Amino acid sequence: MKIETADIYDDLHRKLMTAVIKPGERLKPADLQGLYGVSANTVRDVLMRLLPTGLVEFEEQRGFRASPSSSERRSDVTRFRILLEHEGAERSIRMGGLEWEASLSAAHHKLSHIESQIAHVTDVSPYMDVWSDAEIGFHTMLISACGSPILMETYDRIYTLFRQQVVGAERDFGANYFEAIIREHKAIVDAALARDVNRCKAAIVDHLARSL
Repeated sequence: MKIETADIYDDLHRKLMTAVIKPGERLKPADLQGLYGVSANTVRDVLMRLLPTGLVEFEEQRGFRASPSSSERRSDVTRFRILLEHEGAERSIRMGGLEWEASLSAAHHKLSHIESQIAHVTDVSPYMDVWSDAEIGFHTMLISACGSPILMETYDRIYTLFRQQVVGAERDFGANYFEAIIREHKAIVDAALARDVNRCKAAIVDHLARSL
């Protein structure tokens, strides 16, 4: 079966974002060529397309690798994410209507259900994709009524980098971790639906503070 370049891009993007490919790990075109059954040139083209996302780095003589995780990079990405999410949430709270409220409530219900189900699972790695999709779905819906496509595009890129940094660094996705973020997500959605901008911004900071 022929694998399309777009499918390879999407698969690598997801594996990098969810740290299936660990931060700092070498990305050898020959290995990926065998994995996907395509030419080395195709693999290199995909890796070059991933460079602007920030998920991948390239060095002469050393080739491609997943961007490394560090406390400095994680803090930098987190601070920028907070700035974008604050702006997007404030604008959405002021401009979003009943449909935005309903969609945000639905996105939170889905996320909360998933987090509650995996909170006591010993190994969350099999559920990382579905959890990541639900989490980005919730946070994207929170800012979706902001009226700024550029803000949304930038947020999507920064969120992806944030996810790579956090999942790559986190070692204990246990019950305590999920119980905390379940509370944090509820605080965010409650404040947003109450149209309380300041409380929503504070809840966003509380949610992301562990990564600063």
